[in-house]
Amino acid sequence: MKSQDVRTAAAPILDAVARVVRSRPSTAHLPSDPDWLVQNQLPWLLETMRRFPVVRARAAESMATAGPDHRTRALVALLLSPDGAVVEAAIDALDLATPPAKDRAAQRSARNIAELRKKLAAERQRRDYAEEDVRKAELLLAETRDANADLEERVDELNRRLAIEQRRFQDPQAVAAALLHLLEQPPSPPKDDSATRDPHNEPAPSGHYNKTLLRAAEASALPPEKLLAAVRAMVSPGPRSVHAVQELDLRVTPLGGDTEIGGSCLLVEAGGTRLLVDAGLRPGDQARPPRDIERAMSGELHGIVVTHAHSDHCGYVPALASRNPGLRVLATPETVRLMPVMWNDTAKLMRGRTRQLNRWGADGAVLYGPDDVDTAAARCEEVPYGVPRRIGELTVELFPAGHILGAAGVVIRAGGRRVVVTGDISGFPQESVDGYALPESAIGADILVMESTCCGEDHDDRGRRVGDFIREVQEIHQNGGRVLIPAFALGRAQEVALLMRRHLPEVPVRIDGMAVELTTAFETATASSARPLKVFGPAATPANRPAELDTFRSGVIITTSGMLTGGPAVQWAARILPESGSALFLSGYQDEESPGAQLRQVPEVGGRFTLPDHSGEVTVPVRARVAALRLSAHADRRGLLNIADEVSADHTMLVHGNQRRQLRFRETLRVRNHETVEAALWRPTSRSRGK
Repeated sequence: MKSQDVRTAAAPILDAVARVVRSRPSTAHLPSDPDWLVQNQLPWLLETMRRFPVVRARAAESMATAGPDHRTRALVALLLSPDGAVVEAAIDALDLATPPAKDRAAQRSARNIAELRKKLAAERQRRDYAEEDVRKAELLLAETRDANADLEERVDELNRRLAIEQRRFQDPQAVAAALLHLLEQPPSPPKDDSATRDPHNEPAPSGHYNKTLLRAAEASALPPEKLLAAVRAMVSPGPRSVHAVQELDLRVTPLGGDTEIGGSCLLVEAGGTRLLVDAGLRPGDQARPPRDIERAMSGELHGIVVTHAHSDHCGYVPALASRNPGLRVLATPETVRLMPVMWNDTAKLMRGRTRQLNRWGADGAVLYGPDDVDTAAARCEEVPYGVPRRIGELTVELFPAGHILGAAGVVIRAGGRRVVVTGDISGFPQESVDGYALPESAIGADILVMESTCCGEDHDDRGRRVGDFIREVQEIHQNGGRVLIPAFALGRAQEVALLMRRHLPEVPVRIDGMAVELTTAFETATASSARPLKVFGPAATPANRPAELDTFRSGVIITTSGMLTGGPAVQWAARILPESGSALFLSGYQDEESPGAQLRQVPEVGGRFTLPDHSGEVTVPVRARVAALRLSAHADRRGLLNIADEVSADHTMLVHGNQRRQLRFRETLRVRNHETVEAALWRPTSRSRGK
């Protein structure tokens, strides 16, 4: 009998066995069709026939009533025999366990198809790996280009600053201002005198002069006071005679940054002299000037006193310097060193945004360019704390305001009237700067113009917040993780780096982006002081980007931008956010629409976040810890009340804050017997004290 005939004759037997097997409770999970067992589970079905006589007996009973033909009856006698040995021999002899030729061919085809599918999957995996390698290579190439561009920009910036200094010292008045700054420096204090901590640079007591002044006086055969008076007259000529007989009509007018944060600008006028305190930019997709700056341009502008180097206070100065050829720019020595760095970065950002807007068909124009930055930098005059400078009918005196390196408040005298402008101010010591120090000339002023950024807040103890931050960083580092701190390039980045240097000197720190250049400027500006600020060292170094994006595996990265809107912070965040053992600490104010603010809303488990990227956007899983590092550099409600009490001015005007919070704070001031005025044009009344 042929193999095919045997299988045909045996088919009813196998069907009967399948029905018996399917009737058992233990096989209830199998398909109900007996043919399925024969087609798909034949080896198992034959094994059941071998092992279980009861199955063979029940199958034989069912076959007895089916009336099979003689060939089938013969196979029943063999395959369903009570003797297991006969069954075993029959199955082997009839070769039932071996699939027919066409089934074997089908199985070979199935195996070949499975093998091909496996190879296809492997090739697809190799293709995916290759595409990922290409993507990483393209990203690395873009990051390398960015790093090279940053390096080239730093070199260009150093060359330009050198050219600015050379230009400054070709101007007799600039030379006189630099000479006056040297002559007015106090005598060098003992190196271990903690009271001389930078950046106060307090003036020497009357009758005490530094060695430079004494040597210059000896060489010129003039008493020190006469020499100082002569140089001061070169820097700040006295009022013109036409103004000497005019009645001083003091006016104080906010031109921006009064009921908002950004675009700070205050116009002070008296006796024909017109002076600005700050000229900052308003934030947004496109940088904008102070709101009412054109009012300042309605007449001759004689000078700008810049309280500190943040762009919302100094960012519009280059545009004003280009429009006013004789404009003087006065600031502390530290601020004079920091401002050009900020201006150059702003000019670069404006160029980039304008190109992008123009590419999309929108109107865009820069407020100023590199030449305007050079002009403004050449006009800067360094004014130490506590040393008066005359501008026409006005006299200005700077005092330490805390906040950031070089930040100053200003007392402006107009005859017997006095205006005190705090600028951004803080009363607590930081790593990079001490708190404010009001001079005697500020007490009892006619008007106090006071910032109000945090007038609605009572800050937690700073020492406790620093301690919490240090403990978290230490734990993450010990567990092999990385900590990313997007920070504002000026002030916050250096403060965090100095905290690390003091509390965790063993933890590696990388500083990246514009913060590198400003940190260098910090160190340069304080190098000759009694307490120089030293940020870079064995543990803290500039980041070697892009190489260290993947190779710097444990430590702290401090980089711009603080709101994750761009810059190296985005490149670092794309790698660190997916790491479960790492962290990202947002260290400053986050605009509501900024990526930094949106990151705070991402779920702690299973969240994903989209960052701006070279090609548009990149989305990454968020597994790292995300938290806020609260280290405000502004006085809180209690600190501002203390300032108001100390100055005890006739009137108080609030600027640089949220209008709704200002209204509540003004009521608090009123309860404490401080008369407040609206942030608008102010003139002294007959009730004001002239001193």
